Amino acid sequence: MLPVDDLGEPVPLDRPRRVVSLVPSITEAVAVSVPSALVGATDYCTHPSGLDVGRVGGSKYPDVGKVLELRPDLVVANSEENRPEDVERLRADGVPVWVTEAPAAVPMALASLRRLFGLAWDLEPEWLVRAEELWRDEKPAVLTAVVPVWRRPWIVAGRDTFATDVLRRLGIENLYASDGERYPRPALQELNDRRPDLVVLPDEPYEFTHEDGPESFPGLPYALVNGRHLTWYGPSLVEARASLERALGHGRG
Repeated sequence: MLPVDDLGEPVPLDRPRRVVSLVPSITEAVAVSVPSALVGATDYCTHPSGLDVGRVGGSKYPDVGKVLELRPDLVVANSEENRPEDVERLRADGVPVWVTEAPAAVPMALASLRRLFGLAWDLEPEWLVRAEELWRDEKPAVLTAVVPVWRRPWIVAGRDTFATDVLRRLGIENLYASDGERYPRPALQELNDRRPDLVVLPDEPYEFTHEDGPESFPGLPYALVNGRHLTWYGPSLVEARASLERALGHGRG
């Protein structure tokens, strides 16, 4: 019986030797753990730095032809980042595609990666074990926050998002954690009226800076954070906790 991906689809996994990843987090995870297997990635796969593999365009709109030219024996995709029609086209061309589910929490993301590496390569990466240890516990909530991820229009992290769970484990409660949408689009006035203790501004997908973003929240404290550390699930999680605690001014033992 074939193993099934996060969405329940059977996928043949027999120590893949030619992997194309359409998910930046997973690209980094494969490159660090099974470097010889990675042959392709999206243009947005920026880590590890100096990654030298074939590029296949963006995550939302990859060039399927370029993916096929790399002759992969496995493509890794994500239910939120990648379009079902691209997954189906690859499968129709005989390419196995393993689709991960958009993680709502850190343990969920790490469990998904543990299963992929275990089934595909019978591997337990050291970074994965360390990340599980670092992120196992949650701290009591002592601050509230809003987390814009885009402006024009303003979009914030909401319910069941990885970033929301990361902050929760650091003792910060996202004011939109119980919203009906995963990525609400509130008016700027509403964001200010919520009066969070902190506005968390990542540098991706929108690159907020001291000059671009904080001026929209007069009188509210803000913190600029590494977007990769806030939203990527992979080897970056090993350094993410200390990095975020420093940036948020919220590190406590």
